[in-house]
Amino acid sequence: MPASSKYPEELRVRATRLAVEARKDPDTRSGAITRIAEQCGVHKETLRTWVRRAEESELPIGSEDTTARIRRLEKENRELRRSNSILKSAAAFFAAEFDRPQS
Repeated sequence: MPASSKYPEELRVRATRLAVEARKDPDTRSGAITRIAEQCGVHKETLRTWVRRAEESELPIGSEDTTARIRRLEKENRELRRSNSILKSAAAFFAAEFDRPQS
């Protein structure tokens, strides 16, 4: 027999989804749980627990995506540093050419 809940399942799912989506956006992240809890008529600590469980259940998928993204960004960073080094060398070479007296 399932435990009785103070809140209907539909409300729990909806409030959790809204809070998780709001927390992903940096503009709405601050105070998202409190704001959505008030809008849905749910206690903020209850919603916080629901959100934490929902985010923990998605963590392995997110961490793999994050790891791949970090690797991709590190590779891009190395390539950009190499390009910058080449451009600096070329700029120094051409600057030296222009500084030489023409004879």
